[in-house]
Amino acid sequence: MQKLVLNNKTRLLKEIAFICAGVVSACFGLKSFLMPSHFIDGGVTGISLLTRSLTDWNLSYLIVAINIPFIILGYKQIGKVFAIKTGIAIAALSISLIVLPFQPITHEKILIAFFGGFFLGGGIGLAMRGGCVIDGTEVLALYISRNSQLTVGNIILILNIIIFAFAAYFVNIDTALYAILTYLSASSIIDYIVNGIEAYTGVTIISDKNEEIKNYIINEMKRGVTIYKGTGGYLEKKDIDIIYTVVTKLEMSKLQSAVREIDADAFIVQQQIADIKGGVVKRQAFH
Repeated sequence: MQKLVLNNKTRLLKEIAFICAGVVSACFGLKSFLMPSHFIDGGVTGISLLTRSLTDWNLSYLIVAINIPFIILGYKQIGKVFAIKTGIAIAALSISLIVLPFQPITHEKILIAFFGGFFLGGGIGLAMRGGCVIDGTEVLALYISRNSQLTVGNIILILNIIIFAFAAYFVNIDTALYAILTYLSASSIIDYIVNGIEAYTGVTIISDKNEEIKNYIINEMKRGVTIYKGTGGYLEKKDIDIIYTVVTKLEMSKLQSAVREIDADAFIVQQQIADIKGGVVKRQAFH
């Protein structure tokens, strides 16, 4: 029981640290890069920045006001804890924009677009690692995807195209083009922080030399394997053992080379995995 309480406290502290770091990073990206040059990004933050550029309203208030409907939607779609943490994180970002004394770093537009997106995306990614969001676009996309045939990625892309089109029409085309660079930079760093350099790959291997391949994975790569019993469906129907394992992206090349050395005719299928829980992959990831 005490161990469970300690684990919960440790997890809570880690989430708080991620959210605080995310808020500071996003605030730095906004105040030191995007806001001074009236650049925008995608998502709800982009809507807030675009509205500020057109009206000169305070960005701190806009971020809170525009995100309120998405916090409510998050409460209904995801849960109470998520909505509370999201509300606190967005309020913290709003306050940080007022009190943190970040100053403009550069006036070079390419650098502003890239690093503004880098730090803003880093902030969004860190907040997501902490179990919340500081940009409600993902919540809206999740809601729409559950009621349509569009994926979350497609919906986010469509929403951002609309935002960039408005920027091109109401501000100028240069602002819209730089906004696309900012969005691409932010998206890349979000993906990196959320999924990490150790993005996981599920690997299915069918081979007549499955015992040798299994022993290599277990003994040399220190990874767990699962053996499925299957039956060949092409020409010769025979019972076969199907190997399934999970490795990091960095280890995929090593595994492929080893399998090809053992059996050049082995059939290998790769599947990208967003995250895993348990098993031996995370525990021995750096062996």
